[in-house]
Amino acid sequence: MNVLQRLSAWGCRRLCTLLGVGCLTVFPLSAQGGDSLRTDDPTRYVQRATLYGVGAAHVRAPYLSPHAYKGMDFRLSRESVRMTRIGGGGKVWQQLFFQTDLGYTHNRVDNNNTLSLLANWNYGLHRRFPLTHNFRLTVGGVADLNGGFVYNMRNGNNPAQARAYAHLDASGGFLWDLRLARRPLNLRYQLNVPLLGVMFMPEYGQSYYEIFSLGHAGGVVNFTSLHNQPALRQIISADYPVGKLKMRLAYIWDAQQAKVNGIKTHTYSHVFMVGFVKEFYLLK
Repeated sequence: MNVLQRLSAWGCRRLCTLLGVGCLTVFPLSAQGGDSLRTDDPTRYVQRATLYGVGAAHVRAPYLSPHAYKGMDFRLSRESVRMTRIGGGGKVWQQLFFQTDLGYTHNRVDNNNTLSLLANWNYGLHRRFPLTHNFRLTVGGVADLNGGFVYNMRNGNNPAQARAYAHLDASGGFLWDLRLARRPLNLRYQLNVPLLGVMFMPEYGQSYYEIFSLGHAGGVVNFTSLHNQPALRQIISADYPVGKLKMRLAYIWDAQQAKVNGIKTHTYSHVFMVGFVKEFYLLK
């Protein structure tokens, strides 16, 4: 056997040894890790989106002023979506959604301004109902928490009004997977309507000093439903890959209104948003 044959035989034995060690190493790790190394488990798939937007706002807060105010709406949102193991996995998805809404508005004669801020947090569960291979209806429920304020820049007495309310929403919409220029286009529509909840709302002329310092807090926490809070939030979005990134364009119509303690308030917003979507798998 010449030198080349010896080197070839030695190389083959070396390669077999390395492959054997690799197999003994990989397969026990896979058995011990179990599902932690799987990427085909839909409950490990997470989609997160961060959006920035601007639009128009219409605010009415009679507790501070009888006039309506119009102006700009600036919004930031962050959403996280993943499948759950409810119903065997792959049928019910969980949604965590947070947004902050900053409004700067002025009255009709443009001699006064208001500054409004509202933070909104949602936790929802939605059931998917496939109608075709690329179109699905979604139905579910959402726990909806809201808090913020409206500040009137000219009021000397009671210049601000607190906003705090929580409710359970009915939610519905659709998911539609298409292709545009041979690339995937994902459309989604979602509508949330509050059904039952509670709202903090002082009576007209009742100051926060009376409520928090003197203890005259009767009637400031009220039950809400469709009869006195006919509100809604709806969003339509489109996800489309651009290079190595996935972008999301969205439109939000946010109509928050209520009539509690004889005070009719509303905040209407039309906002266009843009941002990026990240998709990844969770490992144990």
